[in-house]
Amino acid sequence: MSHDPSRQSDRESGIPVAPSISESLRTVPAPDPGPSVNRRVVWITALALALGIAAALIAQVLMRLIWFVTGLAFHGTISLQPQSPLNHHLGLWVLLVPVVGGLIVGFMARYGSRAIRGHGIPEAMEQIILNESRIPPRMTFLKPVSAAIAIGTGGPFGAEGPIIATGGALGSLLGQLLHTTAMERKTLLAAGAAAGMAATFGAPVAAVLLSIELLLFEYRARSLIPVALASATATGVRMYFDGAAPVFPMANLQQPTGGALGLYILVGAALGLVSVLVTRAVYAVEDAFERLPIHWMWWPALGGLAVGAVGYFEPRTLGVGYSNITDILSGNLAVAAIAGLAVWKFVSWSISLGSGTSGGTLAPLFTIGGALGGLLGILMRELFPGAGVDPRIAALVGMAAIFAGASRAMLASAVFAFETTLQPLGLLPLLGGCAAAFLISSLLMRHTIMTEKIARRGIRVPADYEADFLDRQFVRDVAVRELVTLRTTQTVGEIRRWIASHAPGSTHQGFPVLAEDGLLHSVVTRRSLLDPSTAPESRLADLAKRFPVIVYDDASLRDAADHMVRHNIGRLPVIERESRRLVGIITRGDLLGAHRQRLAHNTEARRHISIRDLISPGAK
Repeated sequence: MSHDPSRQSDRESGIPVAPSISESLRTVPAPDPGPSVNRRVVWITALALALGIAAALIAQVLMRLIWFVTGLAFHGTISLQPQSPLNHHLGLWVLLVPVVGGLIVGFMARYGSRAIRGHGIPEAMEQIILNESRIPPRMTFLKPVSAAIAIGTGGPFGAEGPIIATGGALGSLLGQLLHTTAMERKTLLAAGAAAGMAATFGAPVAAVLLSIELLLFEYRARSLIPVALASATATGVRMYFDGAAPVFPMANLQQPTGGALGLYILVGAALGLVSVLVTRAVYAVEDAFERLPIHWMWWPALGGLAVGAVGYFEPRTLGVGYSNITDILSGNLAVAAIAGLAVWKFVSWSISLGSGTSGGTLAPLFTIGGALGGLLGILMRELFPGAGVDPRIAALVGMAAIFAGASRAMLASAVFAFETTLQPLGLLPLLGGCAAAFLISSLLMRHTIMTEKIARRGIRVPADYEADFLDRQFVRDVAVRELVTLRTTQTVGEIRRWIASHAPGSTHQGFPVLAEDGLLHSVVTRRSLLDPSTAPESRLADLAKRFPVIVYDDASLRDAADHMVRHNIGRLPVIERESRRLVGIITRGDLLGAHRQRLAHNTEARRHISIRDLISPGAK
């Protein structure tokens, strides 16, 4: 390498310059992914623990606020004790209570934040994908208050959706205040959301799975650890206030027979079909409201009118309705009551949610799915008396399967039903039923109830998660081994004549330059060699102004790709870690070419599966 005085200015200006050949590879920039969990993850985990406590306390406050509004709206009382719209004495005046709530929510949405409309999870997904997980701070206050008003005045929603949205907003706010990275803010957002769900239902594992399937879009230690600990912490706080009893208690179940298990899977498939119809119906109602010739601020009031009308004839549809789920799972309702609850809850919820009020989807879907599953269980018990079908298990499967189909959060749905009932013998039917619902939904519906809204805005939401293909491939397996190298002692004029001769390898856009000892000295580009301002008598050693950016042969292709992006270059010399010798070069084209194997595997599978094969596997 050159050590003439003219290079001293580069050192003083901060530009890294190779001081000697022996040191050139000792300090060159090379990708070092390091451990996936570091001190920064520990710091985010500590914040997540605090979030778990805060979200659990917010959940307690929101539930009491809902009870306060419910008592004031339906009974004229002021109390923070559990309240229900049932047994009110308003008569026809009940028609106006949800309308008043809708007017207030519409006013808050227009002059506070439009983001309070809907059930919160799609909005959180949108902020994660488009806005680096930055949720406006005012949402931490506006979402729970608007939800308490909407639900407290009879809105057919559960409290879990707003609590999940509020916990996510709180996590995002904390991340913004502490100047975290976008990835860390996403983790804190998901931790707050998981803590909110865990604090509502006492289902910490399901809350973590829901965050993975709907918010994190990854399964990595750096995000999984904070989210899991936040969820566990929130559940501990909930146990302090509400005890450890299941949210939806059931009598002990019996071990299902093989025949019954097959029928429960059919129940899941049927509810998967229902989930598709329900999703399309909800967005059809929303589209209908979009065509109204009035401002969207008034839509929640119109939706409230429908809620009040349905609630007048079927009071069970008003409010949170967690007791309805318990009654369905326990078999305490007659067939007519179950059928009526399923139909009218769907009508009330779909119109209200489509109107853009503040509410959630989990509890209404669980009610509708549980009711339909219970009805199917009763029917199957009559048709197949010897199969041992238990309508309560069918209701449990229906409850989880409809949400699995509507949201595609299959594992979260199955585990949720177990954690909220603590019935381990229901796990096998739940797994089969939710998988069947997932299959039917995936075949018939492109987007889910969570992603349809943002997909219409042109936002692509990740749906499938797999290990990064580039992270599974080594640089040494892809790098080009047949190199065209130059020497530091060669002159620019000599290389220009070689390029002009069109000799093999002379058309490359970059050339590694080796020192006298055979180690990599630098990399010169074709452009710099042909630059007229470069004197022909200059040696190649004089062209090096900074250390070469390299990659080791045992690094992954993901490391190489990230390194190229980080340094804005299109090729990397490949160095053997032990000998420090140049063994190859890798380009952007090589990274793209590495995907051929993945595409070939997928194409091979598609080519060998046809409808004829499915009908007659032996046909050729």
